Amino acid sequence: MAQQANIGELLPMLDSPVLSVREDVTAVLKENLNSDRGPMLVNTLVDYYLETSSQQVLHILTTLQEPHDKHLLDKMNEYVGKAASRLPTLSLLGHVIRLQPPWKHKLSQAPLLPSLLKCLKVDTDVIVLTTGVLVLITMLPMIPQSGKQHLHDFFDIFGRLSSWCLKKPGHVAEVYLVHLHTSVYALFHRLYGMYPCNFVSFLRSHYSMKENLETFEEVVKPMMEHVRIHPELVTGSKDHELDPRRQELPAFGDSSDSEDRTPGKEGKEPDSDRSESRREGQRGCRDEALSRHTGQKGAD
Repeated sequence: MAQQANIGELLPMLDSPVLSVREDVTAVLKENLNSDRGPMLVNTLVDYYLETSSQQVLHILTTLQEPHDKHLLDKMNEYVGKAASRLPTLSLLGHVIRLQPPWKHKLSQAPLLPSLLKCLKVDTDVIVLTTGVLVLITMLPMIPQSGKQHLHDFFDIFGRLSSWCLKKPGHVAEVYLVHLHTSVYALFHRLYGMYPCNFVSFLRSHYSMKENLETFEEVVKPMMEHVRIHPELVTGSKDHELDPRRQELPAFGDSSDSEDRTPGKEGKEPDSDRSESRREGQRGCRDEALSRHTGQKGAD
């Protein structure tokens, strides 16, 4: 197959029912990516994915290497800034980061992260917010070094979306609010697992204000009833949990130890197996929720 073939003609062939055709087209595109270090082909692939949700294009995008990782992040950042393309772009970002690409550490310095945080602070589309929260939850353990710079942003997002769960805007379908509440609950566990001292300090300060008390009683307090006291609240400090040396530990960001054990089940399952099954369940719920939100948005 000629490498000079028009890219626009090749892309639809990626979803050919003939395996050999898909493999040939994929090989041509990857060869072009290796030889052309500019952003044009990556931009075209992103556009095509957002139009078609092509799984073959998604596979190519999730396996990009330098310097195309920057091109991908820049293009997603551009589209997160546009309301019309925000949801599918967040969905794409979720697919990419769940595969933990080798360049994941670059997310902390990429303009895409502030754009995501801004979206979660100001957007009013509940499906976009839910999808964005799920992406943030997945991303946080990959970029622990961003804590010092964006910690208050993370907490502000939790505070904002917690109040949404209480206010229940009338124009939002109940099923979407249920999904939002589930994602905010997952964010609670992530922040409590990674930054317990700072997060509890935020909760104390934010929900001691009279205007936030109802949100605390109705939304946040029930979340707190399902976690155990985090050991770092006794042995750690706000500064220590932001120490880069601590953030290099493999367990950093794992909130499973902060979660409550189901009464009556102690001794029936080894701690390691129980923690692993809980983590798998959480990942499965996030992936299922992300797919469901995207699918429902498309049906609308």
